[in-house]
Amino acid sequence: MESRGGRNLAVSTNSDMAEVKSMFREVLPKQGQLSVEDITTMVLCKPKLLPLKSLSLEKLEKMQQAAQDTLRQQEMAEKEKQQITH
Repeated sequence: MESRGGRNLAVSTNSDMAEVKSMFREVLPKQGQLSVEDITTMVLCKPKLLPLKSLSLEKLEKMQQAAQDTLRQQEMAEKEKQQITH
């Protein structure tokens, strides 16, 4: 036990739990029906379709493809110039 500010603090003991339970009084109804459901069931939700590629990855691939296309066009233009000069 620790003591702080003149109070004794216990670290989660059974006596603490008994004190908490004694603070609350159990009330059962005198009329009507009492039903208890302890069965937990799984709730299935709609499947979410996720894209195989993220939007940023698709943008990056488009940029790379565009850069490769411009590079190929420049190479083709240089080859044509070399063929004309020879």
